[in-house]
Amino acid sequence: MQSASYAEINAITFVVTDMAASVGFYETLGFVVAYGGAETAFSSMRIGQNYVNLQHTGKMPGLGWGRVVFHVPDPDEIFRIAAEAGYPAATEPADAPWGERYFHIHDPDGHELSFARRLDSHEA
Repeated sequence: MQSASYAEINAITFVVTDMAASVGFYETLGFVVAYGGAETAFSSMRIGQNYVNLQHTGKMPGLGWGRVVFHVPDPDEIFRIAAEAGYPAATEPADAPWGERYFHIHDPDGHELSFARRLDSHEA
């Protein structure tokens, strides 16, 4: 079997209970609607080269599955924007021993997101 070293995650899809609330949350954090929107059953939200798909199925999403990590230029700025919009973060921005500055936040359906940037070796 050949190595899939070229593979990358293009998108992750979350089941959501309120499309408008979810689209609003992701737009506030800097994602843009690439497809769909607040009044649709399926939306695709883009940040950089990453996508989050939102699918309203009428079912309650499962919680406690893990988290998705987005590398962004300034996690502290996203934290500030989220706080100003009234979205409480699960953690404060911090430098991690594994060499990232990050924070965690939950979307309106409880999916955990991490926004992070790699630290220079002298910062870690």
